[in-house]
Amino acid sequence: MSFSTTEDLNALSDAEVLVRSRKEPELFAVLVRRHEAALLRRARAILKIPEDAEEAVQDAFTKMYLYADKYHAQEGASFSSWMYTILNRVAYTKYAARRKEWGKVAELEPEHYESLPDVRAEFLEDLSIRDEVVSALARLPETAARLLRLQFIEGKTQEEIAAKEDLSIPAVKTRVHRAKKLFKQAYDEQHYG
Repeated sequence: MSFSTTEDLNALSDAEVLVRSRKEPELFAVLVRRHEAALLRRARAILKIPEDAEEAVQDAFTKMYLYADKYHAQEGASFSSWMYTILNRVAYTKYAARRKEWGKVAELEPEHYESLPDVRAEFLEDLSIRDEVVSALARLPETAARLLRLQFIEGKTQEEIAAKEDLSIPAVKTRVHRAKKLFKQAYDEQHYG
């Protein structure tokens, strides 16, 4: 059965669209329309280069489609968290590759050198963000802060965290989800509280 009206498509959840897109590939465009702008904002925040961000989002959508059968609804985790996990992995992999390229030395012509952004301002902004994150993490219970550091700062997979913490993978997912909520609360209290 094929959906023909926009109203019918809007009634489908993201997970339903993903499942149906395996048989009706044109439906995957619904997910792209729904989430492309938000994923692009996230990718730009990580990569800073618009072309790299667009490429990362395209790669992430490709992976979502190719691995649609791997998606399983988890208690306490939303569909969008699955999408952001894929995007984050793609973007950070691309970022790591770019850092290697940036590490190579090249001579700059004076006009190029003068057009470079003020690195000191970016460095101070990065320090400020880092301090805010560290401050928010310090407000969390030790277990929650440790799990977030392991996954998002050290880049450990949930399987690695489960082994290190002697937990099941579903328990790690649930605890990371709760820890992210606590972190958001602590971060928001710093800024808006």
